[in-house]
Order: sequence, then structure tokens, then C-alpha cells
Amino acid sequence: MNFSALLQAFDQSSNATVTIPPEWAQGRAGYGGLVAALVLRGMRSSLSDARPVRSLAITFVGPVQPGEPVQVQTEILRAGRAVTQVLGRAVQNGQTMCIVQGSFGAGRESSVNVVAEPAPEAPAAADCQRTPYVEGMMPNFLRYFDTRWTFGDYPCTNSRKREMGGWMRFDETFEHFDEVHLVGLVDVWPPAVLPHLKERAPASSLTWTIEFVQPQPAIGVDDWLLYKATIEHARDGYGHCAAMVWNKTGELVAISRQTIAVFG
Repeated sequence: MNFSALLQAFDQSSNATVTIPPEWAQGRAGYGGLVAALVLRGMRSSLSDARPVRSLAITFVGPVQPGEPVQVQTEILRAGRAVTQVLGRAVQNGQTMCIVQGSFGAGRESSVNVVAEPAPEAPAAADCQRTPYVEGMMPNFLRYFDTRWTFGDYPCTNSRKREMGGWMRFDETFEHFDEVHLVGLVDVWPPAVLPHLKERAPASSLTWTIEFVQPQPAIGVDDWLLYKATIEHARDGYGHCAAMVWNKTGELVAISRQTIAVFG
């Protein structure tokens, strides 16, 4: 089941429940970007109006087990005149596995208008080699994505570079592309601290915050997006990384930040 099929299965379920297949596994857990995207999908359906999502604060409490049903539960914490605060949970076997606190806010007139910094220089995606998917060596979910490395080094290469990333897109075409798809896509990159390892070791995101530029810049159904992450600090088995995402014309689309636990 590709991303579209999983969203359709979720939308058609009677109680916001879906089972993540083993091919969407990330080690022993389901792919975190998919879990967060499903929770956002459920949060959106709980809104009474179409306020755009401004930010998501995501905490991965425990690993979602592939092959077992996971249910999305939502709660409106407050619906103000401009901003609605929504709490979403991914629950499996009666336990909360992921918590998402989302802020959905309508636009307003303001004298503050600051344009984003331009996107970094990068070779065109067509001129970059696709990251190969090697079954058994890479997380299962990577088969559904096309990534092209342009910044930094691959994981477990004993690199000392702070930056990592490149071009990314799903390996499928959608009828439309929105923030739910963006959440499912951004998490495809490994934590930026992994290239600093000499050999493979477990790592997982503790928290993930993603902020969306609104109105959302145009993203085509099969467009490339450019991702660049920077390590801000790493020590004692934890890393702090910030990343930015641009569309193919260089417009800023989203800002992402992660706290990562590294067991190596």
C-alpha cells in the first residue's frame, strides 16, 4: 500500500483506524512521518472550518507496531477567533504512541512582512543520483520515496559535516499535495547526526516540530522539494537539528526541528 492507499483506508474507516503494513516499517516501529501525517489528517477532520495548519509539535511516545491497528483520537483544546488548538493522539492497544499538538490559524492583516532567506544552491534533482533502496539494509518505508543526496554525507560514514539533505519526493503521483503529504515526506531523511557514526546504531526522534509557511507555496503533485538539515548541538546521546524545506522554485515551505536520541 502506497501513501495514497493508506490515506484512503484511513478516511474510509469508521473509527479513524488504520493498520500500518510491515513495508512501512522503520526498524521495529512504523514510519514516524506516516504516523504523524495520519494524526494530522484526523485533526483536520475535527475542525469546523478550513483554518490552515501553522505548526505541529510531535512527541513519539512509543513505537507504533506495524501489522496492528492504530487509532487516531483528536480533541479541540480551544477554538478562538483566529486560532484553533487541537490535540491528536495515535493510540495502539490502548496506549498512546504519538502525541501531536497542532495550531491552526487564519491569516490577518499585519504591518510585519519579512521574506524568507533564499534557498541554498544545489544541483538539479535530475543531475543527482537517486539514493538506492537496499532491502534488509535500509528502513522498509524508503521504497516509497525518491531522495537525491546533495548536502553532507551518508549515515555511518564518520563524517564531521554539520549539514545533510537534498531533493525528495514520493515515488507516486497524487491528485493534490498538501501539508499531510508534506509531513509524510519531510521525515524521510535520517537524523542529521547519523553520518557522524562509524557504524550502524539505533536512533530515534524524541520530539519533532514542524512549522508551515502559509499561504502554502505552490507544490505540484510530483514536484521535488529541497531539504537541508543542520546539527546545532549533539552530545551525551542526544542531537538537536534544524531543517528547512523549499519548493522547486526556491520558496520556503516549512521549517523543521528535531531532538534525536542516538544509541551509539
